[in-house]
Amino acid sequence: MFRIIHLHPDFVVINKYPGVSVHKDDQDVMLVQEVCKSVNEMQLYLVHRLDKMTSGLLLLARSPEAARLLSDAFAQRQVEKYYLAIGTKKPKKKQGLVCGDMVRSRRSAWKLTSGKENPAVTQFFSAAGENGQRVFLCRPRTGKTHQIRVALKSVGSPILGDAIYNPASDADRGYLHAFALRFDYQEAAFSFVCDPREYDFTGSQWHQTTVSNAIDQWLSPWSLSWPER
Repeated sequence: MFRIIHLHPDFVVINKYPGVSVHKDDQDVMLVQEVCKSVNEMQLYLVHRLDKMTSGLLLLARSPEAARLLSDAFAQRQVEKYYLAIGTKKPKKKQGLVCGDMVRSRRSAWKLTSGKENPAVTQFFSAAGENGQRVFLCRPRTGKTHQIRVALKSVGSPILGDAIYNPASDADRGYLHAFALRFDYQEAAFSFVCDPREYDFTGSQWHQTTVSNAIDQWLSPWSLSWPER
């Protein structure tokens, strides 16, 4: 269900398995309760969320005050977030910025529009993958539901194994991974990188040669010159 990445007196960082809901989902055991048991806490507080299909870094606060400070940092866009994804097709552009309003589409899906009233903003790089696929490093500058999944579909490369935005794709999981976080807390700087190649539960596709080569180039995502358009 998860692996502990880092224990701090005020927060816990875990690597969430793919296919695990952050909230109680049907008959699933609630993730937060299981992390509480693991770290011997009566209560932990979700600071942000990941989609059920998404693996990787998830931050949990150990007190209401820590939750308030960290949630405020996310809300004020002071937390740098980076994701890895594998898309099924060559995108319309190799790198750039995706910006537009997101509106409800059908069922659980969202779609990107040309509006800029309250836009979702995502920067990305990409590299060649296997068999016509594409590997992406994404930096969402906003925190909208399904933001990266919708952004990559909008550039013509929906995520491998994404049951909502790429239902014809057959894979062992939806290939979106919360790769890195960087933020300041109590006047100290923190950065975490969760390499999906280091875990056996994150999916086989990360270990393909071209995918692995791309990840090697992106291990310090905050040092890259991110595209502005």
